[in-house]
Amino acid sequence: MTNPPPAPEPAAAAETPGSAAPGDRQVSGPRRSGEPRRPTLRSDLRASWPDGLVALVITAAVFVLLYIRIRNKTSSTVTVMPFMADAGGFWMYFLSQAFGWSALLWAWGTVILGLLLSGPRPSRLPLSGPRLERLHRTTSLNTIALIAAHALLFAAELVRHDTAAWNSAVATAFVEAFVPGGYDSGTGRIAIPVGQAALYLAIPLGLLFYVRHRIGPKTWRVLHRCVIVVYVLSVWHTLLYGTNVWYDGWFRTGVWLLQLPIAALLLLRLLRPARRSEKLPGSPGASAGARTGWALRLGGRLAVAAVLVALVAIVASGKDGGRSVPPEDTSSTHNHD
Repeated sequence: MTNPPPAPEPAAAAETPGSAAPGDRQVSGPRRSGEPRRPTLRSDLRASWPDGLVALVITAAVFVLLYIRIRNKTSSTVTVMPFMADAGGFWMYFLSQAFGWSALLWAWGTVILGLLLSGPRPSRLPLSGPRLERLHRTTSLNTIALIAAHALLFAAELVRHDTAAWNSAVATAFVEAFVPGGYDSGTGRIAIPVGQAALYLAIPLGLLFYVRHRIGPKTWRVLHRCVIVVYVLSVWHTLLYGTNVWYDGWFRTGVWLLQLPIAALLLLRLLRPARRSEKLPGSPGASAGARTGWALRLGGRLAVAAVLVALVAIVASGKDGGRSVPPEDTSSTHNHD
């Protein structure tokens, strides 16, 4: 592992996730020959189609897998909601699930790329720094699109099975799918607002990169670090509401297992930051502000280390908060009780 040279404080060095590589730094004034262009949303959208195409292929594969498991009655979804054994009748719900799983996978990859770019990284990577950074930005954009597709298909499924007039069905579905507190049934009372928070934070935090020259790199860096919150909310939403991972087993444990590299890279990022201002000094300093900053940095490192230890214990023990037995009474509704 090699530590990249410290970046000057005003520069837009890479952070997690959605930031710019050193080769993509802002250019002020007229662009001279050989100077890099500042990435724009339009250019990144054009560059995102190969990554987006892969995401759609993965989504299709997940949908087929979910559909087959439902049809063969090997999915825990059928245990939770027996009425969904009619795979053809609820194909849109399973498609929404497939988009949710691919969104979680793309969010995972985006965070991994961001941590690799902003902290110590292997000396040899298959892509150069600028290309890795562009991939990081395109996966971030596609993550937003996948989360939005997941939510829209969930709302469309609610409309499809609502017997009320179409305008009333659309209004009800909008409230339940997009208004916090609008879905008031079963675990959805918590899980749906958690997912909504992930969506509503992902959009501005993912797009702030393209206006960071207006808000200032320091403000952008502070806000951009909150992207990790979006990922945590996405995982929480999945573990709460994903009927595929309700029960203890390899599938649920696999979700926890995926969090190990993120926690490890985040801890490494905190222990060996690229910026001098983020390093933990040997002593807290004399002033109250210096002592507070030192305590916060130390506390952050200890908290991430504790999370890493907890993740190892969860994966090793298989005790990850899943249900050990099917519920005694499953109802033919969307209750997710």
